[in-house]
Amino acid sequence: MGDEEGHPRRWAILVALCAALLVIVIDNTVLHVAVPAIGDAFDASADQLQAVIDAYVVVFAGLLITAGVLSDRYGRRRTLVLGLLVFGAASALAATAPSVWWLIAMRSLMGVGAALVMPATLAVLIVVFPEPERPRAFAVWSAVASVGMAAGPPLGGALVDMWSWAGVFLINIPVVAVALFGVVRLVPETRAPDGRGLDLLGTVLVTAGMTGLVWALIEAPVHGYTAPAVLAGAAVALMALAGFGIRQHRSATPMVDLRLYRDRRFSGAGFAVAVMTIATGSTLFVLSQYMQLVLGYSAFETGLAAVPLAVGVVAGSTVGGRAPARFGPRACIVAGFTVTAAGFVVLASLSEGSGYATVSIGLALAGVGSGVAGPSATSTALGAVPPERAGMGSALNDTHQQLGIAVGVAGLGSLLATVYRGELPDGLPDDAMSSLGATLSHARDHADDGALADAARSAFTDAQSVTMSVAVAAALVGAAVALFVLPGRTTGATAPEPESEEAGQPGSQRGAE
Repeated sequence: MGDEEGHPRRWAILVALCAALLVIVIDNTVLHVAVPAIGDAFDASADQLQAVIDAYVVVFAGLLITAGVLSDRYGRRRTLVLGLLVFGAASALAATAPSVWWLIAMRSLMGVGAALVMPATLAVLIVVFPEPERPRAFAVWSAVASVGMAAGPPLGGALVDMWSWAGVFLINIPVVAVALFGVVRLVPETRAPDGRGLDLLGTVLVTAGMTGLVWALIEAPVHGYTAPAVLAGAAVALMALAGFGIRQHRSATPMVDLRLYRDRRFSGAGFAVAVMTIATGSTLFVLSQYMQLVLGYSAFETGLAAVPLAVGVVAGSTVGGRAPARFGPRACIVAGFTVTAAGFVVLASLSEGSGYATVSIGLALAGVGSGVAGPSATSTALGAVPPERAGMGSALNDTHQQLGIAVGVAGLGSLLATVYRGELPDGLPDDAMSSLGATLSHARDHADDGALADAARSAFTDAQSVTMSVAVAAALVGAAVALFVLPGRTTGATAPEPESEEAGQPGSQRGAE
């Protein structure tokens, strides 16, 4: 069975991989609505609750590149199974947490499991699907990821209401069990054929660098960009990543082949996706405050607002999986990013009197655009990666997205806060200007007649419009990068086939059967 034909059970394998992916992406968003209940259960401070959220994201993003290299070295199926076992065990231990610090530790361990799973899923897709079918496979993969993220808030709200905060962790266990069964039964074992050793110093440097960078980006809007801890994290990131880059440049067998960035397919698609996720990464965070504190929706109703986004992604992915064969990946990326920009234009027009329909239209357009562009962007970037380096290439692709999200949360979050404070009436104490929720609480505590609350909601809406306008620009920049950098038609990377676990020889196809 050659690469032109693909694995005979590749679509069943895709289902198993999507089950593994689903539990990872749901956990990115499901916990947000459980934070108040966790705070009440452990009498946790705001900083501790923030750590519960951030621990997963920081460890996940920090370990992605290392996990991708490990999957190439030791086997992608083996890495998937290990990641799912770690994630499931940590979820069970988190649900029985005796303290908030135990919960933070288990969230970190869940991040380790997620990092092992995410790049391995894409790496297996590269191996088992022939190049013409990869956009369709990536479309399904992207749609499942988006549905999982959108399902997180309403699912979390329902579990907390019916059970307790522990439900958002226990729900992971049956999903992990199903994914493990499918992966063990269906997914073939493949690995890199050269058997190169693991660079322990390089592993430490890249993990420390990525962890420090993502942590600094997430914490900067909370504590300020000049806070000592944020500056320390940024300094660690700069030194570690610089050291890692030098080490990779000098190594005859580098962990990460930085020469990939010379290929405009990989660098162009990666940069376009990173810019795009700057816009999309903070959208639900901003809109959740608007819908609850400005429009007055409940947490569960706010979670349902993400459904049009997921529906849009699924609809767009149906087109995005097939259109590249006819129009080329570049045209699909440009068209998709442009439609997403139109969605942000709608979201930028939201006012205090807007309703659910306007939010739904904006999110649906953003989802359709992402669904159309996503499969082409992924297949273009990974088409430049030799199959034996699929894990490393997939990890870099995931890292581009995670960095875009982190930059979006930090940059657009700071912009939102800055414009909001500037629009508020003079004379308010600093703590009352930190967020819309804080201002509304200050108004209630001081028996305000409603004027301050109305002014705060108006200020937030204005700040949201400015933020969404920047998101429009980011989406259009992504479209421009795709238009002027990517080739009109792309070709796959030519490289030896990955080594089969069964055959043990480079180029053997038994590992993909």
